[in-house]
Amino acid sequence: MTCLLFAPNAPDQNPVEDVWLRGKNFLRKNFYKNKTFNQVKCCFFNFINKKIFDFKKIEWYLKIPQPA
Repeated sequence: MTCLLFAPNAPDQNPVEDVWLRGKNFLRKNFYKNKTFNQVKCCFFNFINKKIFDFKKIEWYLKIPQPA
């Protein structure tokens, strides 16, 4: 396991913020399906667990050699 240190106080550089943004956008598009907070929570967790995120920002922190 590798711990990555992200820039402090820079949410635009933190890849986790992209997860929150996509989750919130999904909930906004499907708000009519959720009548209770528990339904909202389940909807959010289901979306996050089924989604594969491609983090472009993570390349800023990982030193991954790119093929030539």
